[in-house]
Amino acid sequence: MPATEPVRLGRKRALPSCPNPLFLKWLTELRDEAKEKGLKIQYTYQKAINSLNKYPLPLKNAKEAKILQNFGDGICKILDEKLQRYYRENGDVFRLQCVIIFSSKKNAAGDQRKDGGGDGGRKKKREYVPQRRSGGYAVLLTLYKETQVPGSKGYMFKMELQTEAQHLCDKSFTVPDLGSKYTAWSSVSTLIQKNLLIKTHNPARYSLTEGGLALAERLASVEQTNTDGDREEVRSELEATEEDDNVVDLTGSDEGEEEEEENRIHCDVDDVRSSGKPQNSQTTTTSRKPNAECLLPGTYEIMLCVDFIETTGGSHHRKQELVKELQRNGVNFDIRKLNVGDFLWVAREKVAPVAGQLRAPVGRELVLDYIVERKRMDDLCGSIIDGRFREQKFRLKRCGLRKPIYLVEECGSAASHLSLPETTLQQAIVNTQVVDGFFVKRVQDVRESAAYLTIMTRFLTKLYQNRTLICRSRELEGDGGSDEEERGLPSCSLMSFAEFNHGAVKNKCQTVREVFARQLMQISGLSGDKAAAILEHYSTPHSLLTAYEQCTSEAEKEKLLSSIRYGKLKRNLGPSLSRTVYQLYCTQGALT
Repeated sequence: MPATEPVRLGRKRALPSCPNPLFLKWLTELRDEAKEKGLKIQYTYQKAINSLNKYPLPLKNAKEAKILQNFGDGICKILDEKLQRYYRENGDVFRLQCVIIFSSKKNAAGDQRKDGGGDGGRKKKREYVPQRRSGGYAVLLTLYKETQVPGSKGYMFKMELQTEAQHLCDKSFTVPDLGSKYTAWSSVSTLIQKNLLIKTHNPARYSLTEGGLALAERLASVEQTNTDGDREEVRSELEATEEDDNVVDLTGSDEGEEEEEENRIHCDVDDVRSSGKPQNSQTTTTSRKPNAECLLPGTYEIMLCVDFIETTGGSHHRKQELVKELQRNGVNFDIRKLNVGDFLWVAREKVAPVAGQLRAPVGRELVLDYIVERKRMDDLCGSIIDGRFREQKFRLKRCGLRKPIYLVEECGSAASHLSLPETTLQQAIVNTQVVDGFFVKRVQDVRESAAYLTIMTRFLTKLYQNRTLICRSRELEGDGGSDEEERGLPSCSLMSFAEFNHGAVKNKCQTVREVFARQLMQISGLSGDKAAAILEHYSTPHSLLTAYEQCTSEAEKEKLLSSIRYGKLKRNLGPSLSRTVYQLYCTQGALT
């Protein structure tokens, strides 16, 4: 057999250029002009530029730009005037914009064709490789494993192949996803077209071609490498020591000595319960047993947690309908109080009953990285009016779970009788997805909500099967994703449910650091990431004021915070925001 080649299961795509270069050019000119004159409208233009860069579709006129954030009547009127002038001078603006966008790509492709020699200038066709844990991927691996069994018949029937390949695929081979007619088995036709699979006889027999056998062998070697890497990663995490905990949690509890002491006592009690024998507290805190901190495959089950507010109060009939639908679908769920979100999933440890006890001991629970906030359109309207909408999104971002989901239920004809226009509600939903980075799922009624929760529960059960889950502390979480997430695998470093729910309490006692963070976030333009970056350098107002006193000049005080870097891109805070914070905390008397 030829030497195995590394298989690329994916690639990073280059970010596309802005599809509205004329609007971007004009807004940039307006911003620069306002900046030279010292006008504050420069910040409005900058916000409009940011919104335009995030919008992926071309705009035919400025009226269509009104759906974007920070595009008011004034900006749209200016852009329309410039657009009409440009139209008179250059003709069809929309077509010209498309030409501007794609001309560079065409020129680059033309240069490649000119440089191509003996092959007639044709671009080399890329080899087809199915995505990891897709239907084609699972079918190829399953047939390859069948060929490696001594005395195998060299082919498999459809039912046999679907059953054996299911655990290697995230989607079902028999049941289509909600709103789709395709299953994972649909990818078999692609494999046949690519001459990787042969279908013969009746009933159908499926076997690999020579090309399919070579590709499947390479996929199997990569799968083995990934499995070994996962085991090594779990081993390294179990042996790792406590990492740097400078990341500020704006909703978590304080990191003081009393909290650490309570954690030690709590850990001592848990260890005594699990082992049945008291241990020395010093031994417990310094040398934790790895098995006490992780859930091994087969020792836990995935369960949906439903907030009790979703089943009581309000429209009792509609809320009970959700529970009945979940029961009808056979979903394993539990109703409890959730301090943030409406639905989430936990991995609950399976605990055997103890002889002589009425109830089985309570198993440990680790929270998966998925949390759902459910909103009817009328509830969304009310939350925007009273301010809960922004506050709930902030708490979801800071709760410690990396994949927040907004489940939006349509009201049908009732949407026309709401306090806000439907366009405003649609804009809020789009901003939640594009600006805040939430995954938005839109459904029609309670039944579709229950169907979505059912499918998500089954998906997560498949996703986390055969995975070792490690319990981590909330104080050790970072802003960046783990290596597992970069490879498309679910994170196996999870918080306990008790710690998660305690950290998400809305009106709990706040520390000086938390109050200082919320105080900073009241400043216009100072987001949570910026506040967290300031708190990494100055954790209290006293430390900030002390730093201002040590500055030798007024200019140095105004620029004290300008070089602080925030967010994933590590951008500077900037002189303008630094000057605003300085004026807020150091100006005597009322601000003007």
